[in-house]
Amino acid sequence: MKLCDIHIRDPYILLDGGKYYLYGTRFNGEKGTYPQESEGTDVYVSEDLEDFSQPIPIFRRDDSFWGTHHFWAPEVHKFGGKFYMFVTVASKTRNRGVQILVSDTPDGTFMPVINDAVTPSEWECLDGTLYVEDGIPYMVFCHEWSQIGDGEMCLIELSEDLSKAVSEPATLFKASDPSWATGFTDTGDKYVTDGPFFYTNSQGRLLMIWSSIADGKYVEAVSYSESGIKGPWKHYDELLYKEDGGHGMLFESKDGQLMFTMHYPNTNDLERPVIVKVKEQNGTIVIE
Repeated sequence: MKLCDIHIRDPYILLDGGKYYLYGTRFNGEKGTYPQESEGTDVYVSEDLEDFSQPIPIFRRDDSFWGTHHFWAPEVHKFGGKFYMFVTVASKTRNRGVQILVSDTPDGTFMPVINDAVTPSEWECLDGTLYVEDGIPYMVFCHEWSQIGDGEMCLIELSEDLSKAVSEPATLFKASDPSWATGFTDTGDKYVTDGPFFYTNSQGRLLMIWSSIADGKYVEAVSYSESGIKGPWKHYDELLYKEDGGHGMLFESKDGQLMFTMHYPNTNDLERPVIVKVKEQNGTIVIE
């Protein structure tokens, strides 16, 4: 199948063993319904970023699993010789949180590292991503605007086996901090943090791409830190993408080209993954 035929949100691409593995928030096939009740995750496999396999199920919940729905924004990282999936899950009796699963292969069956979210149980959280600095694994995730109004980008240190948090969460910044942040309600008092992803540029500056709302549209932004994952974090005034698409990530193609994927548009039933070339310019990332 072609990329334009794949109906997912929050695309994430892993290149491993000469193949591209595409993950994302899956739908249930019902037109007009957001994927609230999805029960697992799939992967699409490609050798050229043009032709992809049919969706391959890689995790489905059973009655013993704590989460019952969502399974949003799965992303897979290779760490310690295994493949770890970070995915947002909720249940009817517990807050939304980030679950970590593990597999020996990127398209294999994933199993929970432990049957629990690693984010604080009293928080509404989503969109966890892995970043390793000086050999220490960290997870950056979003503390939901729906609970606190002004969404936060937060950091926790993980144990060596990625089974649990070994630090209290620290706030890196708030969604309202950038100059372009406008909020998204009539009163402008709700600010979104979505989809963090990290990239170190050629000068050694750590960049974070993430999504929010500006002027009523879903956008992709770039922030940066000169001193590693703990910041302080600053924000570029210019957006990476501002035409109602986002929740993206960066990866290198087989030939070393830096690529960016996101879903576009941010409209239910219409969103599809798109892939474009990007480059470094003045320290940040821009679309070619």
